Amino acid sequence: QVQLVESGGGSVQAGGSLRLSCAASGRTFSSHVMGWFRQAPGKERELKEREFVAAISWSGGSTYYADSVKGRFTISKDNAKNTQYLQMNSLKPEDTAVYYCGVHVSSGTYYQSSEYAYWGQGTQVTVSS
Repeated sequence: QVQLVESGGGSVQAGGSLRLSCAASGRTFSSHVMGWFRQAPGKERELKEREFVAAISWSGGSTYYADSVKGRFTISKDNAKNTQYLQMNSLKPEDTAVYYCGVHVSSGTYYQSSEYAYWGQGTQVTVSS
């Protein structure tokens, strides 16, 4: 059974940092693009309401970021551990959300949540001003 488990969320003040992890089990995703999405407070708990944050190619050689996090967040992965990471620096209150990791399973865009599957349960990130 495929399972993704996010961890590393928490509460920090603006300007702080957090490192999220997403560990996969059940199968290896070393040949897939992996991504991070987030769902802000007040958004309906629907897949389509998840906002793209970042994605990384299977080799780690290509990365993609939302404009809102570019320069502050860094996505990485360790295929040997079947784990991807999201280093978040210079956090802002508007980064407050539940963060989810997923596996890109289609030939479509990396920026839409509908192109991903095997979502984890999410990890809460709260940034206070």
